[in-house]
Amino acid sequence: MDVQTWTYIIVGITFAIYIGIAIWSRAGSTKEFYVAGGGVSPLANGMATAADWMSAASFISMAGIISFMGFDGGVYLMGWTGGYVLLALLLAPYLRKFGKFTVPDFIGDRYYSKTARSVAVFCALIVSFTYVAGQMRGVGVVFSRFLEVDINTGVVIGMVIVLFYAVLGGMKGITYTQVAQYCVLIFAFMVPAIFISIQMTGNPIPQLGMGGTLADGSGTYLLDKLNGLQAELGFNEYTSGSKSMIDVFAITLALMVGTAGLPHVIVRFFTVKKVKDARKSAGYALLLIAILYTTAPAVAVFAKTNLIETVSEKEHKEMPEWFSKWEKTGLLKFEDKNADGKIQYVADKEKNELTIDNDIMVLANPEIAKLPNWVVALLAAGALAAALSTAAGLLLVISSSVSHDLIKKMIKPDISEKGELWAARGAAAVAVVIAGYFGINPPGFVAAVVALAFGLAAASFFPAIILGIFYKKMNKEGAVAGMVVGMALMIFYMLKFKFGVFDGGKEVVDSLKPDWWFGISPEGFGTIAMIVNFIVALVVNRFTPEPPQDVQEIVENIRIPSGAGEATGH
Repeated sequence: MDVQTWTYIIVGITFAIYIGIAIWSRAGSTKEFYVAGGGVSPLANGMATAADWMSAASFISMAGIISFMGFDGGVYLMGWTGGYVLLALLLAPYLRKFGKFTVPDFIGDRYYSKTARSVAVFCALIVSFTYVAGQMRGVGVVFSRFLEVDINTGVVIGMVIVLFYAVLGGMKGITYTQVAQYCVLIFAFMVPAIFISIQMTGNPIPQLGMGGTLADGSGTYLLDKLNGLQAELGFNEYTSGSKSMIDVFAITLALMVGTAGLPHVIVRFFTVKKVKDARKSAGYALLLIAILYTTAPAVAVFAKTNLIETVSEKEHKEMPEWFSKWEKTGLLKFEDKNADGKIQYVADKEKNELTIDNDIMVLANPEIAKLPNWVVALLAAGALAAALSTAAGLLLVISSSVSHDLIKKMIKPDISEKGELWAARGAAAVAVVIAGYFGINPPGFVAAVVALAFGLAAASFFPAIILGIFYKKMNKEGAVAGMVVGMALMIFYMLKFKFGVFDGGKEVVDSLKPDWWFGISPEGFGTIAMIVNFIVALVVNRFTPEPPQDVQEIVENIRIPSGAGEATGH
């Protein structure tokens, strides 16, 4: 069977499973809609958290970025892995003990202020929409290639699927769907990686294969071969970096602390019964995430080596079928500048004839390596599972921010439970449409868009959450001022240096890099905005009244581990 037929079969089966689970576990109350009734087991929650966490950026785009950036791409790996550890150890148990459904709920109650809640809702919506745009783009990329439809049609198909099980099942439906999606995505990521590792190095463990010698008996190390191929084409050596140390540090830290402020991951820790279970599920999730994260650099090396050997100096008309299929999507472009019919893939932009979108590397990898068609289709199903699981989690954050934090807590406190549930579903439906628009008109490739979402979370939520937990004298004035200034600064920097809003509306090109403040890219600027947030919050706090005594006592209480059984709060 061809790839398309296999894709229809495997994707069809997985979608049927997701929809079946959503119908079986549909939410009947707001507690089930927001936190799955609070009764999910630590292992199931760990799997759901891992699926929520490993988005299209992790599955599709991270290995793609590493394959083109080489050593420099490691910042995404370090930032996202370190960030999850930070979240699991430093924040999750305390937030769980505080016992609130959402991050705006925590900030609204901890800072005893409707203004703080409103600012937090605004920040949650900005972060979530930026993040979900990356997911919908990932869905569009997969559908456009493997179902051979237009990328925009692919986004619309993804919207319909997500809307169905996110709106029907709420957190309850999403949780059990994500358990299934984790199984699909990890199997789909590992099978091609193991196949190609055996093919290239004879080692079935991709992580070891990447650092091993080639299977051709030459004794050459795979990374040495890739360095040689890159150097021949004028690129930097794969294992050496070109980014400045300050930018590497800033991006890594922004991704780390941005993780700790991501509303859709934090809310997962409210779905278990006890604080102890929150810690356990965080540990399970870390192990499950590590499987993919330690494999991604190996996949990047395999993909880049195979790509260069397949396309460089080869006749365009002799390219295999996968090449023309990806050309149709517009994500792979060949422009014969010297009209010799051969593909010149070189570092020199004037001479280079091949443009490759980062996001296709993982998906094209098994086709380039000539693996069986069912493996190619399996990878497509895994990529969709990764994108859809995170998109669903984000849509839930958006809908709960609107229905719970805005409508229930501020606009109409006497709304019935049924009315709140309908408001949540309506907000999710509107959010899907907006997310679809951003998926069709994305501001960059998947991982870059997602990195900006992390920067926004770092700039806004992280200081407010950390100070809210560990500094009992932190007051509402300081927290609100910090969030507003941090978020505004990050948005300004993104608009200026990523989208060129203040430079005639052109997306910023490499020649403008010297204009970056402190030499830090937009993906890393969340670190600076976060530091500014902390400074503003603490300075304003110094000159404004202390928080009420009862709030200070709550803060002291959430840090006491003894007897930390059921969550406090309502």
